[in-house]
Amino acid sequence: MVPGRNLWIGGIKIPHHKGSLGHSDADVLLHAICDALLGAASLGDIGIHFPNTSEEFKNIDSKILLKRTVELITTKLYEVVNIDSTLCLESPVIKPYILNMQEVIAGITGIATGDVSIKATTTEKMGFIGREEGLAAYATVLLKASGDIK
Repeated sequence: MVPGRNLWIGGIKIPHHKGSLGHSDADVLLHAICDALLGAASLGDIGIHFPNTSEEFKNIDSKILLKRTVELITTKLYEVVNIDSTLCLESPVIKPYILNMQEVIAGITGIATGDVSIKATTTEKMGFIGREEGLAAYATVLLKASGDIK
């Protein structure tokens, strides 16, 4: 977390005095969901498909990465059933933004808003997250085969 960057979480710009430092817009939640989708489809991880060494992805909107990830799993004849995710950060408070995040993620992944779970917790001031130096996100997804899996 650094001053001078926007804080993007779940495809939503969150007002805060710090933002995540990264090659893209550094949306930790969307990146975790991309990794979960790619992993569930046995397609590697976000770094393989969208490397932070590529200028193509410099400051890219992570919603684009999520859309491309959904397209990748679709080529393997999978579709998203649901997403369960957890954010870990001290501040800002995320609860007021969760419904909007769910709507954004559901719209991109093609599932119902109610099938996108987003929870938030803190580390009770412990570690780099507690010192507000960073944040973390974890995601698990359920995919179903939409045909003969490639």
